[in-house]
Amino acid sequence: MNTFFCSDNSRQLGEEIIGTANNYETYILIECPTPWHNKAFYSRWVPENLQKLVAEIKSQKLPISFLLIANELSHKKKETTLLIYQKKIGISNGYRQQEFRLENIEKVATTIKKWLWRRHHDCELEIPKKRDILVCTHGSHDKCCARYGNPFYFHTQAAIADLGLDNIRIWRSSHFGGHRFAPTMIDMPEGRYYGNLSRELCQSILTRTGDIKSLRQVYRGWGILPKPLQVLELELLLKYGWKWFNNKVAAKIIDQSTDNSTVEVELIVEEPYGYVYNYLAKLVKNEAKTVSVKSSCNATQESIFVKYALDNLWLTSQSAINYTA
Repeated sequence: MNTFFCSDNSRQLGEEIIGTANNYETYILIECPTPWHNKAFYSRWVPENLQKLVAEIKSQKLPISFLLIANELSHKKKETTLLIYQKKIGISNGYRQQEFRLENIEKVATTIKKWLWRRHHDCELEIPKKRDILVCTHGSHDKCCARYGNPFYFHTQAAIADLGLDNIRIWRSSHFGGHRFAPTMIDMPEGRYYGNLSRELCQSILTRTGDIKSLRQVYRGWGILPKPLQVLELELLLKYGWKWFNNKVAAKIIDQSTDNSTVEVELIVEEPYGYVYNYLAKLVKNEAKTVSVKSSCNATQESIFVKYALDNLWLTSQSAINYTA
């Protein structure tokens, strides 16, 4: 019997978690009752028209992540929720949130096509902005997401209720990467990834209180940023504290060595009603922390995951934002 658990193995190796958030322009989240197939969109409740659309879009290598989501009401409702998160253009703090309530899951593919063609949607809801917490519980894809994801999902669901956080919804989610960091979650609409989570740290993340330094162990990175820049963003987050979450950013890779051992980046930070800061940084491959590890419980061989360290950081300019009435 195979008793290998990739999450346990990663923790035992002390693998650094930052810089592992996926960087997508769009997330399309489709409510679909569990259980889910190992390949989520082959699940029994997913209609053929949706399977074909997802396969077609994936074949075009577009930066879109399709996920199935569910909660305790998904089996009972007579409607299907479709959530689309689109990365904001320019300096931003995450994704634009759109929500659709559809008659059934068979209507999802048509609605997505209309959205891609930018046509008007009668079924789009005008809703107050909410945080959507996605917890991977896709145990048929990787057993760590069942072993650690399921208990964490139920705990977080209870914590949200106990804390009276009416602006936060929690969803089970199909695989979004990083089984070896289970329990792992995404906090939308910002698109921040977390892993190796505990109950105590989950409450800090939900309420944005507590010891900010504890995030170093669980913060996978901000998904709107390229992976090397996620390392820089964490250092600034730890420096400025929870108020950092109110900022907007824009980033670019200025130069990258052919072997990816060094990366030069720029990060522009805009504070609310404050200042704009320009940071330049050099990131270098951290040989001591780069690891060879099995990425999932079912992996047949190890993969190398390059880790970066902040080598130099310069604040090149700062200016006041000119707000006009």
